[in-house]
Amino acid sequence: MLAFIFPGQGSQYPGMGQQIVEAFDEARQIFDEADEALGFSLSRLCFEGSKEDLSLTENTQPAILTTSIALYRVLESMGKRPDFVAGHSLGEYSALVAAGSLSFSDAVRLVRERGRLMQTAVPVGEGAMSAILGLELNEVEEICQQAAQGEVVSPANVNSPAQIVIAGHQEAVARADILARKYGAKRVLPLAVSAPFHCGLMKPAEIGLAKLLRQTNLDNLAFPLVNNVEAQVITSGEEARNGLIKQVASAVLWTSCVQVLVQEGVSKFVEVGPGKILSGLVKKNIPSVETTNIDNLEQVKSYV
Repeated sequence: MLAFIFPGQGSQYPGMGQQIVEAFDEARQIFDEADEALGFSLSRLCFEGSKEDLSLTENTQPAILTTSIALYRVLESMGKRPDFVAGHSLGEYSALVAAGSLSFSDAVRLVRERGRLMQTAVPVGEGAMSAILGLELNEVEEICQQAAQGEVVSPANVNSPAQIVIAGHQEAVARADILARKYGAKRVLPLAVSAPFHCGLMKPAEIGLAKLLRQTNLDNLAFPLVNNVEAQVITSGEEARNGLIKQVASAVLWTSCVQVLVQEGVSKFVEVGPGKILSGLVKKNIPSVETTNIDNLEQVKSYV
């Protein structure tokens, strides 16, 4: 069985999507639709924008979603369809568009606002995120409990058994970093992010996004999705909506998502979108599975 997986923030780069737009009408149509839905040229931002402009959260999210769906539409036009889909954080929106639950124009507007809400939920400088390598999840949870001291710090992305990202108040994350080293972490890497995503500090963003999602139509899925917040197989639009709401202030359970997909019979993962971060994480979780990433014209041609 085949799963298409869709990347989240951090996979963006200047020029992404340009090759496939020049080669395929299906891709061009998606970028045109994004430009119209947003009221500005996202195409120009992706093709000609600076790394700094693309790294602004409210730009990053629609840019990655648009590039991912442009690539997906090209694969779809060539008869390539998955048995399952999943996405990492923002990538769950791409997965739901691919599954026919969420219209692309609704999705690109939603993630632009999602980015803005997440960016403004916590004043700049008050939050932080760090990647902890080489510790088990239960150890990281214990470290966060000790480090909190009345503030927020918790696992935000459970990416692989040996890579867990934490998020919360800047001081609490710093305390957790020190404790993680004492616990024997192989590495502790503070991340250059603009906000502490997927933790309790994102509750204001969750509330704001919930209002928008409840006004948005989500159909039942054409093929099942394994969601981030519970790592459960879902097929209904209402389940998808609830997952997107909870996801904002909850941890991304990527390790569990991969494990569930393999339990469902998936043996091949195709990452559709910029970069190859998820392909690497899948291999770290389940080394035996086959992975491919589809990011540019050459990779599209070699895959089909």
